[in-house]
Amino acid sequence: MSEREKSARTYLSKSLYIRGLQCPKSLWLDRCQPGMRDGIGPSQERVFQNGIEVGRLAQRLFPGGIEIPHEGLTYAEKVEKTAAYIRDGITTLYEASFSFDHVFVKADILHKSQLGWDVYEVKGTTAVKDIHADDAAIQYYAIAGSGLPVAGVSLVHINNGYLRQGPLDVHKLFVSEDITYQVRNRQFDVMGQIRLLRTMLQGTMPEVYIGKQCSDPYGCDFHGYCWRHVPEYSIFRLGGSKAKISELYGKGLLRLDDVAPRLLSGSQRLVLEAYLEKKELVRAPQVKEFLDSLWYPLYFLDFETFSVPIPPFDNTRPYQHIPYQYSLHHLANEGAPLAHHEFLAQPATDPRVDLIEKLLSEIPSDACVLAYNAGYEARILSELAGSLPRYRGRIETILPNIRDLAGPFRTKAVYHWQMMGSYSQKAVLPALIPDLSYDLLEIGDGGAAMEAYFRMCESVDGEEITTIRRNLLDYCHLDTLGMVRLYERLRELR
Repeated sequence: MSEREKSARTYLSKSLYIRGLQCPKSLWLDRCQPGMRDGIGPSQERVFQNGIEVGRLAQRLFPGGIEIPHEGLTYAEKVEKTAAYIRDGITTLYEASFSFDHVFVKADILHKSQLGWDVYEVKGTTAVKDIHADDAAIQYYAIAGSGLPVAGVSLVHINNGYLRQGPLDVHKLFVSEDITYQVRNRQFDVMGQIRLLRTMLQGTMPEVYIGKQCSDPYGCDFHGYCWRHVPEYSIFRLGGSKAKISELYGKGLLRLDDVAPRLLSGSQRLVLEAYLEKKELVRAPQVKEFLDSLWYPLYFLDFETFSVPIPPFDNTRPYQHIPYQYSLHHLANEGAPLAHHEFLAQPATDPRVDLIEKLLSEIPSDACVLAYNAGYEARILSELAGSLPRYRGRIETILPNIRDLAGPFRTKAVYHWQMMGSYSQKAVLPALIPDLSYDLLEIGDGGAAMEAYFRMCESVDGEEITTIRRNLLDYCHLDTLGMVRLYERLRELR
């Protein structure tokens, strides 16, 4: 490797340093085999966009600053432009850029106070995490190393207790926490980690077993490459104790067919034995007890919601799950024909009033309401009662009548080997009702539904909006139809 190639490979940025802390192999792949990277999906793109929006809003905490352009400049030009602005007496900079010891960083907000320069790192989370201190520590290392006197370092994050009333109040939306002490205490570790990472980058790909670091604290974009050897039915499908799964993996066991049941206990053993014997388990008394807790009229409810860091409407909080759609199947009595209602909000509007008014007109106060993982639907209704007090009384007549269809599957009163330890509807439905499938739909899960809703709200193409609406309605309809079919299946098994 030439000196030029070595220099390019070992040049670090803040994001590369954090990647290396999480997994050296991921950093090596990024620098040496970037073609192995997974594609970026629409949901991940949305996360990036949300981060940009949060960063822009946080700049209002220190108005009047100058931003170093993100595009069109080399690293060196960004560093020089930052230095020039500082020499000219500018006291607030956004995306201020620094390079020291072959490390490039950008400060979200750099502001000069009476005590010196303060660095503000902006995150879209609702609390300070340990990884954020590592993030800020590498920034401090490069900024202070460049010769700028850093007085303090703070982490700016979302205040999830903020309730929007009228125009956004950025001083209430954000919380700033001083992490200077933690950052300075990590400087010796930063220097050591930089040396280790650079040494690693000059060699061959490090051997790192798949594990927790593949998704914690961040999802890795080389997951497909590193997990390509994992079969469909692997030990990672067991659920339960991650320590036990790591132990099996350390012994060279990967395929479920190679694991002896005696090595496991509890639910993991049940999952393995059901898989090996390809069997279905039914505890009829528990199924009957659940069914006996239900009554007619019986309603099957599913909400689709969206969640964003910046509260979009009055009486909403950051990351609040705001319902924009529901599907509602119902049976008036035993043997009655199945009826259906649905709602999907118009694009780019506050959907809550129209949604709750229609829903309350369709669910009688004495109805039994079934939802899958019903705590979620109950939470959405409770939040609507809090945000829309004129509907609180009617909503509160429904809440005590909600029952959870996931219950028999969560307790494994009914368990099919193809569920592979999961009781999610996406696992239970194809195992027990194989003729119902999400595979033929354009939208196959809640994350895709949320992204489709965002696209519908952003679109100005009438045909595209119509298509997305149809796809969203089809998806949500299948959620509650699937619940009906699961209910019928339970009745057969009692």
